[in-house]
Amino acid sequence: MMHADLIDQDDLLGQLRALGFEMPAGATADQACEYAVRGLSDARVRALKGMVEQMLTGNATILPAVRQAIDQQLLPALAQYRNSHA
Repeated sequence: MMHADLIDQDDLLGQLRALGFEMPAGATADQACEYAVRGLSDARVRALKGMVEQMLTGNATILPAVRQAIDQQLLPALAQYRNSHA
């Protein structure tokens, strides 16, 4: 039997919390990403960028709601931060 690694909403919240981001209990993937991009700093951007790169290049399957939250919240915020602090 094959076992597929999945990244779901709980995994995303756990990873963000492990990086030091505060997340309210029961937050959705979209809400978690919204909280994570508030008050970005160089250190926060590096942490988020590393997490996102690891998730996107890994072998785990990212569930659609998590992928959508990354695409719509994290990636644009990281790009905007980079452009405004270049």
